Amino acid sequence: MTAIDAAAEFDRQVHNLIEREYPAMAGLTPEHFQSLAAPLRDLAATTGNLTREPDTGRFPFVLVVTRQVVPIEQMMPRTTLRGKAEPGFVDHSFEPGSLERFVASTETGLPDRPVYLLMDIERGEEFCGAVPRDAMDTITARGRTLLTIEEGIAVITQFPEILVKNKCFSLGGSRSGDRRVPALWISRNAPKLGWCWERNPHTWLGMASAGSRRAAA
Repeated sequence: MTAIDAAAEFDRQVHNLIEREYPAMAGLTPEHFQSLAAPLRDLAATTGNLTREPDTGRFPFVLVVTRQVVPIEQMMPRTTLRGKAEPGFVDHSFEPGSLERFVASTETGLPDRPVYLLMDIERGEEFCGAVPRDAMDTITARGRTLLTIEEGIAVITQFPEILVKNKCFSLGGSRSGDRRVPALWISRNAPKLGWCWERNPHTWLGMASAGSRRAAA
């Protein structure tokens, strides 16, 4: 467990995205990108001093950039595993045009903002081996929210240590109207965005969730 200052952590995350060329991918200058995220800094700072628990897959908040700013296909290659250099990738099981159909479900209550904060994140390894559909129902019953594809990518971009062997996770907040559930796991020493069937359990795949989302007014 590591204590962190919320404002300093927010600044680290913004700088990390700039280093990973998010402004350029969005057609923005680094200064414009910073100004886009800046209103969220005070929201992050109000959480005060926080703890970061990488071993348990729990993190206090993450800055999320939506696909309206940077396409998912460009986000994934900016991810890596901890201590590795191989870039993340989108699995070929997403047939052409299908990724665009995986959108946030109405239950997520996604903010209508290009950037926002996702709070109180859990990797959800307790659901490894569980039927994904059952895991999603349990998380919803707890009053927590399922992660979208963009949110999952945001988490592994800022906290690559969250994605480890046998503790990968599904992203039940993005659906395409069928039985597929997006997920992030490890392949070829890199993060991979793929999908699994909502009734097929995997011993190495849990279900990520969060406490809430916060957006600037």
